[in-house]
Amino acid sequence: MSNITIENLYNWCSVPVRELENHADLKIPFRLCNDSNEMGYIMARELVDQIKSNNEMNVETRAIIPCGPNCWYEPFAEIVNREEVSLKKLIVFHMDECLDWQGNELPRNHPYSFRGFMEKYFYAPINSKLAVLTENRNWLNGKNIEEIKRKIEEAPIDITYGGWGQDGHVAYNQARRHAFSNVVLDELRNSTIRIQDNNYDTILALANRTFGAAYQFVPPMSVTLGMKECLSAKKIRLFSDTGNWKQTALRVALFGPVTPEYPITLLQEHPDALLTATIDTARHPISEHPEWDLGIKNENNLEVTKQEK
Repeated sequence: MSNITIENLYNWCSVPVRELENHADLKIPFRLCNDSNEMGYIMARELVDQIKSNNEMNVETRAIIPCGPNCWYEPFAEIVNREEVSLKKLIVFHMDECLDWQGNELPRNHPYSFRGFMEKYFYAPINSKLAVLTENRNWLNGKNIEEIKRKIEEAPIDITYGGWGQDGHVAYNQARRHAFSNVVLDELRNSTIRIQDNNYDTILALANRTFGAAYQFVPPMSVTLGMKECLSAKKIRLFSDTGNWKQTALRVALFGPVTPEYPITLLQEHPDALLTATIDTARHPISEHPEWDLGIKNENNLEVTKQEK
């Protein structure tokens, strides 16, 4: 059962985008970017700086890395190649992967083969003299769960990079929507690597994003690092530039309670987490349409409008 009231959700979504960064009620630090180009450069620059700092100390950089947002791969390769930053000590843990209905990997040219995408856009553009060693590329699939879990537990993770989904999923830690099997917050917090069915809302969101709403082509299953692995990093940096289907999850993360309904809210408990979004992702139609009457009443049974605030 949801512990988010419609009245609270309305209030969070009503905050104008330009008031988010320094809002007094933020529960997670937030950074606003103008567009994908700005955000992509920030993502690339910050990860390169982390790697360079660790290289100078002759220590590994252990990072959980997402497939997406797409905007940071080109500037990352450009900076690495131009500054000749060695990635030999970068240990990459890929955070999730899509699977077919039998739990098998997809063809590498499938648009939701994360491995296929990352091989092409994350690894291939890097100068071979600087590239991540093949043995340090830890791909997640349905058959190596225990191996990846063991490798992650060998030493601390420096940074988790990622985005979030329409329900606030981090990696593929979706809000569980099973009629007969729910999870409580502590179970989500301690969730580990697993194979799962994708939620209907996840499938429909991806269908609209990629396949002209043809949900039949969306992978029905996925394998994901758990929230326990993602939250174990010293730093967590999540980014989004994909617009309206991430807007409400962002508002819940910034202002709402910690809840398994939106897994991203668990970042409120992390000592060094930061959310970054473009203006198009951080804005919300509720804040831009105060004339809408959604039939929402406050505790005094009065109609709620933006002008009341």
